[in-house]
Amino acid sequence: MPQMAPLLWFNLFIMFSTTFLMFLILNYFIKVPSKVEKANLPHSQTEMNWKW
Repeated sequence: MPQMAPLLWFNLFIMFSTTFLMFLILNYFIKVPSKVEKANLPHSQTEMNWKW
């Protein structure tokens, strides 16, 4: 069984690495972020009278 030349192993590594990176990058950028709507609740501030 013939062995692969080192340059062929390197080419195979580069090919799989680039496809893996492209897969990760596309999965990161393909999602559309959903907007978080804030509830229009009035903020009630309660004053605290501290008695020391």
